[in-house]
Amino acid sequence: MLKRLVVQNLAVIDRLDVEFQAGLNILSGETGSGKSVILDALELLVGAKAATDMIRTGESRSSVEGIFEIEGNAPLLDLLDRSGIEADGEIVLRREIAHNGRARIFINHQSATLALLREVQPHLVDIHGQGDQQSLLLAGNHLSLLDAFAGLGEERRVLEKLYEEITCNLLETERLSQLEASRLQQLDILEFQIDEIDRARLGEDEDTILEAERNVLANAERIKEKAAEAYSSLYEHEASVLDSLSGAIRRCEYLEEFDKRFGATLEQLETAKIAVEEAAYFIRSYIDHIEVSPERLRFIEDRLSDIERIKRKYGGSIAAVFEMRENLGARQEELRETRARSEGLEAELRRNLDLYGKSAKRISRERRKKARDFEAAVEAQLPGVALEAARFFVRFFEAPAGVAAPLLAGGGGRISRTGEETAEFYFTANPGEDARPLREVASGGELSRLMLLLKQVTAPTLFPRTLVFDEIDAGIGGRAADYVGAKLKDLALYNQVLCVTHQAAMARYADAHFRVWKITEGGRTSSRIEQLGDADRVEELARMLGGGAPTTLARRHARELMQKRS
Repeated sequence: MLKRLVVQNLAVIDRLDVEFQAGLNILSGETGSGKSVILDALELLVGAKAATDMIRTGESRSSVEGIFEIEGNAPLLDLLDRSGIEADGEIVLRREIAHNGRARIFINHQSATLALLREVQPHLVDIHGQGDQQSLLLAGNHLSLLDAFAGLGEERRVLEKLYEEITCNLLETERLSQLEASRLQQLDILEFQIDEIDRARLGEDEDTILEAERNVLANAERIKEKAAEAYSSLYEHEASVLDSLSGAIRRCEYLEEFDKRFGATLEQLETAKIAVEEAAYFIRSYIDHIEVSPERLRFIEDRLSDIERIKRKYGGSIAAVFEMRENLGARQEELRETRARSEGLEAELRRNLDLYGKSAKRISRERRKKARDFEAAVEAQLPGVALEAARFFVRFFEAPAGVAAPLLAGGGGRISRTGEETAEFYFTANPGEDARPLREVASGGELSRLMLLLKQVTAPTLFPRTLVFDEIDAGIGGRAADYVGAKLKDLALYNQVLCVTHQAAMARYADAHFRVWKITEGGRTSSRIEQLGDADRVEELARMLGGGAPTTLARRHARELMQKRS
């Protein structure tokens, strides 16, 4: 419930601070006293569009702050928690607007967005202003009211969730279908590229190894010649290195007999001789195994040409080709999984359509069964609001085309968010007149009264805690006004109700009665509000009854109304 509302510098209000009560809160006062401005402030507080011309003349900014009791409001507490806002038993909303166009919103003193404020609003306040009953003229709202009466809220949410999932399924299926031709083409290209790389059977560093072998084969004769010369100079020639070393070793052996210091030199020469011998043996073996093979050379040239072509196409090096092969394989697997995903998506779509079809049929049966009860419940209330001759009907129509569902029931079909049908309220206020759509025949006063009846009929405990009605008494009086007041009192058993009225017959039911009036000080006009005690309530009811200054008769009548209130 709304516990406190503080308004500053809004239209004719300079500062207003009011504490509302549980139950039925009535606001009354002369026309133009500022009652509707208070409700405008409340609308602004919960997300209505802000405009700088709402700021009081001469002020730079205006603000509205409301304190709401939210004990046990689990959905709202969950929403606030998900939004990172701490809350316990109450919530403080504050909204500021400035002439420079900047606006600030706070929830529990934490900065918030307008989008979040509008998410919070349905959990706190349901406002029906003088033009707000126009929502009742929208046929799209009628089915929701019927479903609320039938207790189909949860099933309806399930159906809508299935509708959303099916819509997503169909969009994704269509997207994958459009990609199918491209997917197959890509698979063909990938398979060719992977096969080309695999058939090349590249070895690690194969190009480097083959280039070295090609270099030898291309120069085999010359290499063999030079190797033979090197072998001869080391081993076979009359003045070979080995012979020279052998001679030097013999001489040093002789010198060592006289001077032992030649021992170290002798060891070095013997080591050198061994090294020369090993080098000569290697060269001899190399000469024996060197091959002059034009066939092998041609093979290597062809192989290197193939390797170079693969390298040019797939990365510039064998290592890059190997990496490309891995990437191509991963992409190929991804495209194959896309097909599997498409098949899985079709299966999921079939399951969702089956669940949707069953849910839609269950809801349709229940709607049509409860529609007659709904009509009877509304018609039973019509005489009490001066609509004795009125008739009220619920008529069903095929649901407007939604998304195409080609797999529905094994064939073609379409589904909608509401199920198999939609509904529209038909109404006639006069005997002998055919019932016609509500939007074509109901007056503003009739709409206000119907809105109240529908709130009463469609389980008041399902609606937000604070219900606001602005001049719901338009066009009625006497017994009808009294009946509307009684209905507001009934609603107030489950919700806090705020109502602006000019009817004493309604105001007498108030749990808390507030008077709004204007004062002029220092050349400026401001609105004021106060909660009335019993004596002041008699005076206000008398004013409302007489339409002017209270008379003795009006006061007596007002006291009688007060005594009769329930």
